[in-house]
Amino acid sequence: MQTGENEQALRKIVDMTRLISIALLLGHFYYYCYEAFKLWNLTGEFGDKILAAVYRTGLFGNFYISKLLALGLLFISLLGAKGRKDEKLEFKTALHKMGAGLMLYFLSGLLLMIVAVFEYAAVLYLAVTSIGFLLVLSGGTLLSRLIKNRLGASDIFNTENETFPQEERLLENEYSINLPAKYYLKKKLRCSWINIINPFRGLMVLGTPGSGKSYFVIRHVITQHIAKGFSMFVYDFKYDDLSKIVYNTFEKHKHAYKVLPKCYFINFDKIMHRCNPLDPQSMEDITDASESARTILMGLNREWIKRQGDFFVESPINFLSAVIWYLRRYNNGEFCTLPHVIELMQIDYDSLFTLLRTDKEIEVLINPFVNAYLNDAMEQLEGQIASAKIAMARLSSPQLYYVLSGNDFTLDINNPEEPKIVCMGNNPQKIQIYGAVLSLYVNRLIKLVNKKGKLKSSLIFDEFPTIYLNNMDSLIATARSNKVSTCLGVQDFSQLRKDYGREQADVILNITGNIISGQVAGDTAKQLSERFGRIMQDRESISINSSDTSVSRSRQLEAAVPASKISSLSSGEFVGMTADNPDCKIELKTFHCGIVNDHEALQKEEQGYKEIPAVRKLDNAMIQQNFVQIRRDVQEIIYTEMQRLLNDPSQAHLVVKK
Repeated sequence: MQTGENEQALRKIVDMTRLISIALLLGHFYYYCYEAFKLWNLTGEFGDKILAAVYRTGLFGNFYISKLLALGLLFISLLGAKGRKDEKLEFKTALHKMGAGLMLYFLSGLLLMIVAVFEYAAVLYLAVTSIGFLLVLSGGTLLSRLIKNRLGASDIFNTENETFPQEERLLENEYSINLPAKYYLKKKLRCSWINIINPFRGLMVLGTPGSGKSYFVIRHVITQHIAKGFSMFVYDFKYDDLSKIVYNTFEKHKHAYKVLPKCYFINFDKIMHRCNPLDPQSMEDITDASESARTILMGLNREWIKRQGDFFVESPINFLSAVIWYLRRYNNGEFCTLPHVIELMQIDYDSLFTLLRTDKEIEVLINPFVNAYLNDAMEQLEGQIASAKIAMARLSSPQLYYVLSGNDFTLDINNPEEPKIVCMGNNPQKIQIYGAVLSLYVNRLIKLVNKKGKLKSSLIFDEFPTIYLNNMDSLIATARSNKVSTCLGVQDFSQLRKDYGREQADVILNITGNIISGQVAGDTAKQLSERFGRIMQDRESISINSSDTSVSRSRQLEAAVPASKISSLSSGEFVGMTADNPDCKIELKTFHCGIVNDHEALQKEEQGYKEIPAVRKLDNAMIQQNFVQIRRDVQEIIYTEMQRLLNDPSQAHLVVKK
């Protein structure tokens, strides 16, 4: 017990031991420098008797015995030494002093042999040995003043404390995505695996530009799923970065498919395949038309996403729904394409409302517009319709018309009889226009893919916020049972909130089962840190006073991966959490590691990639001819229908005249 009496007794023992050490050293000096002491008249009969008695013990039988014993007693006294702690003192200072002292202490004996005059030799020996003794004493005292625990001074970023065990087993199945990785634990670099054994629960890949989303994660999702025979859709934001990987991987792994799929590529700058997103065969009822109208208008007017339900937002959607469904019903959908819809919307109100009134199914949608027109409420009508017409008019492009009016393939990519691998490319310089059209493609594709009895499929979206999908949360929530894997690439959660609104963005993030995140900051890093949970970490505190130093140690729950750590991740370094299956439990779901890529092998593989072959030879005349033909088709519909109504007395009342 540290009582005052015990401390006083310890101090006396230390002083006594040190005093004996000094006395023993003085005896050594007196014995081995006796001739010098005699010349200085410092000897006496009493001292000689004591010296003779000590000599008989054998203490001075060897030159170094008494010297070593004196040094040993000094070291014993230093064990109990206490001094005022000083944080600025360093171990090497004390070590250098003790080293120099020991060297002088033991090498001083050479002076007795080197210096010819014994009297001078004795003086030098006494001085050098004493200095060495005092340096050892001083260095030992400094050791007692050092703070032994510097509160993790070597780990200033608390890296060691924030490491935790991670999954080192390779857990693989017919659907899994497995990424090799390395992580630190207990100052050792260990190998691990990121096992996404159930990709159907959704995978979100976050990371700022350059963090390695595509290079370290998304490309492996593509290659591994193609190697396992998935049908696939890839939204390639920067065409053809991912499309080239898809094409070459598919060429390499064709043997993985029971029914060989075909590869299709949609690109509006360099036209490849053509596809009609409003394919009449896939539009079963008017709700499909309404959903398509909502998707295309929300994609063109992103601010409308946050204003859904407003009168001047829902009115244009209803109007566009009516036009789409009219063309779907007209002549069994012969002209049901987006270019025909755009052109039909631009005709005069008399002809347009006359045509739309002929279909009873859309009467409830079109009546408010017709009544506003007949009642001369033109300001209200223009507010309802013009926003849709102006937005849709931005899509009036010969190249867009050519791609959207063809029918090279349908969007049911996981059809067991006709599987497909589809890549759709965007252009970062034309995001708003192309993104809206691609949103319509994806919306229709999801409707067809998310059904029972289909093949396993993988949907991959690079830079997901650049397109708009109204029911993305429903897809992730329900697609698991239909074997539809979804991978969303997002730079930051704030980007998703900006383009989708806070509520829908929160749902998408929280409903996703698998998260892989590179460097992100702000609210995204905080949310992820909370999601990854806490681990037990050691905590220490130190208290220093004039006589003692106390160190307190404790263990408490702290964030496994703090937000500051997530915001400072290097390229290729990822944190995240995986989801498991009932038949394959994963206890260590959270990870913080660097994904291992064989850079040389990947570079060699990319150098061997073949270019995606051209699908058709086109010239500008063919594209312009298609553009003109669509306008002729719309004029033909108007002329035919107007003549039919005017020649039929029972329907003549439907003709709108003003």
